[in-house]
Amino acid sequence: MTDNAQPMTDTLQTLRERAEAGDARAQNRLGECYVQGEGVERDEQRAIDWWLRAAEQGDVDAQFSLGYCYAEGIGVRADPAEAFAWNLRAAEQGFSSAQFNVACYYDDGIGIERDPSRAAEWYHRAAAQGHAAAQYNLGVCYETGEGIDPDPAEAVRWYRLAAEQGHALAQGNLGVCYYNGQGVEPDPAEAVRWWRRAAEQGVPRAQHNLGCCYYSGEGVDPDPAEAVKWTRLAAEQGEAEAQYNLGLSYEQGRGVDPDPAEAVRWTRLAAEQGEAEAQYTLGYCYMHGDGVEKDFAEAVRWYRLSAEQGVAEAQCNLGYCYENGHGVEKNLEKAVHWYRAAAEQGLSIAQYNLGNCYDMGRGVKQDPKQADEWLLRAAEQDHPEAQYALGENYAWMGDFERSRYWTRRAAENGHVEASISVEKWAEMDQE
Repeated sequence: MTDNAQPMTDTLQTLRERAEAGDARAQNRLGECYVQGEGVERDEQRAIDWWLRAAEQGDVDAQFSLGYCYAEGIGVRADPAEAFAWNLRAAEQGFSSAQFNVACYYDDGIGIERDPSRAAEWYHRAAAQGHAAAQYNLGVCYETGEGIDPDPAEAVRWYRLAAEQGHALAQGNLGVCYYNGQGVEPDPAEAVRWWRRAAEQGVPRAQHNLGCCYYSGEGVDPDPAEAVKWTRLAAEQGEAEAQYNLGLSYEQGRGVDPDPAEAVRWTRLAAEQGEAEAQYTLGYCYMHGDGVEKDFAEAVRWYRLSAEQGVAEAQCNLGYCYENGHGVEKNLEKAVHWYRAAAEQGLSIAQYNLGNCYDMGRGVKQDPKQADEWLLRAAEQDHPEAQYALGENYAWMGDFERSRYWTRRAAENGHVEASISVEKWAEMDQE
């Protein structure tokens, strides 16, 4: 049950005699024999009996083994409080694995009332002895401020100690710290180095991050095929963002041949996990028949899920569906609701659509002032339809200087009718 089991140099009979005579180490070893079926018939209850005798004498290995048995229900009924108690006795003797377990009990509130500060204290004790998992968890505490004052530099220190011992999650988190400049100077190349080490151990998030770097060329030369390789490994482990990115790769032909059906397959897997951008993209596929049969009702379903998570493009498209009755009963008030949600996030096409609703009194009381305010927001983002509409509105108000200004801006952005107007003005000016 422990990593430092005694070698079986004594005969079983001698071991039993020593144990019966009260030798705690022999009692612990005899417990190990019974739980493993080593030289005796396997008997978990007898193992517990011998460990109890050793543990009561202060044998740390026996105390730790009893903690494990009570946690897992081996030879006894599972009892988290008893598991905590035996781990605590071993921990107080300096046994690092028991200290780590005590920290986890406090962290999770198992067998004892949850106490993040005590958890951090015990993580620190185990970490100081070189316990890699405790070093990682202590790093998390310092990063999040759970049970301890947040300290990004300390988080990096403990992540590094664990990472250098090969702790995969610590390697992944250390990569994040280097990428974001948390507790260290930003260094994409160093981020890639640690993500690679974690990714090679199968950490899906690190595989996803490494794939992103190969897509973008951050910290490494861009390589779409290598990006797809790491993204696929993460996606196959269920990493939702990786599934979404792999879907985009198939859609755009980045590192793989374009394949609309495969794009939809991976996008759907991500969307079903609640990945908001994937839900929006899947809705778009159903709206336009990209890789699937066109289905407005399905488009609305996925747009709604994404919109409720705050994706502005999904909110706008859901508004469009309500405005036009695509896949849902036409409802102009709901169209305005979703246009507004997207417009307030700064999406120019939603600002334009909301401006039009105010201009025409569709789903909302007609309000020329509000119309122009929303059209102006969209126009300032170079939305050509909004620029042209704003130019028309200013012309109706007799403000021809502003009308020409916005019409020219629309023409510069490729608006056909605005370009015709600008050409006519040029002809009139020549006359």
